[in-house]
Amino acid sequence: MQSDDASTADPRSLSDADWFARIEEIGEEAGYFQRLGSSHAAFFLDESPTLIVTFETVASIRQSQPGQLPLGYHVAKGRGWSHLCLIARGDTWYRDKAVFAYFDRLVDDAFFEDFDQVVFWGAGMAGYAAAAFSVTAPGATVILGAPQATLDPSVAGWDPRYLEMRRTSFTDRYGYAPDMTEGAGPVYVIFDPEQNLDAMHAALFARSHITLLPCRNLGRDIGTTLDHMRILPSILAAAATGAFDTRLFRIFYRARRNYRPYLRNLLARLDQDGRVRLAALLCRNVTARLDAPVFKTRLAQLESELSAAGERLPPSRRR
Repeated sequence: MQSDDASTADPRSLSDADWFARIEEIGEEAGYFQRLGSSHAAFFLDESPTLIVTFETVASIRQSQPGQLPLGYHVAKGRGWSHLCLIARGDTWYRDKAVFAYFDRLVDDAFFEDFDQVVFWGAGMAGYAAAAFSVTAPGATVILGAPQATLDPSVAGWDPRYLEMRRTSFTDRYGYAPDMTEGAGPVYVIFDPEQNLDAMHAALFARSHITLLPCRNLGRDIGTTLDHMRILPSILAAAATGAFDTRLFRIFYRARRNYRPYLRNLLARLDQDGRVRLAALLCRNVTARLDAPVFKTRLAQLESELSAAGERLPPSRRR
């Protein structure tokens, strides 16, 4: 029997078909694995009354996750929790009758009623799906990274990014994601307000039970960024224990101070806005804490510019 321990084989050498076979074997041993038509699958780890539900893609799992196993699996497995992952082969937005039928069966079987705590997670396309299908699990905590509210051109015709999805219906079952969250517990939408299209989608989620968490300079790929910052598992774990809130998110989000892509984005924005003094202060702060040659070089340039203008930085304060 094939083990779910990634050390037994290098999953990077597997074709997608072989990878699916491996995931199917792990799923059947741990709970179940079910193919949902040709474009989706459901992977279930049955452990305890705490359930993490994630929407992920083959590409995101294979390219980003240890052992090429779902993010939610890693969050749940080590804590003895259950995990349900809806896996998409591509950019489908999970708008598939087979996926609809699967969630219908979960409702008919009272599947979510077996769990004391349920958390839904997804980002971007998967964030849309996490919001849309959360209607099947009333009271669930829902955490979304830069989700689309809909791709219905009559509502979101201002978003030109996904023209290939214009013929896909977003007006039938499980359609308009913000409305589908009305029976949920707390819902959090994490997004970068500098990404105009993402911010416009986030605005469509504005509801009394939904908390918008704007994170400037975080970029477009919120899910990957939070994962690379190593705070996404902590966010999902806190949500699964009922501890997650805005205050705790801000504590987790302080990790951006050591996340170089974020720091580079912030520096680029300050440079773009001509904020020489602030850019220099940023570079000095970064170089005092991190080995960052790019920021060290830029600091020297900025200090030279300030000196030429008859200015200088205030003395640094020791911590």
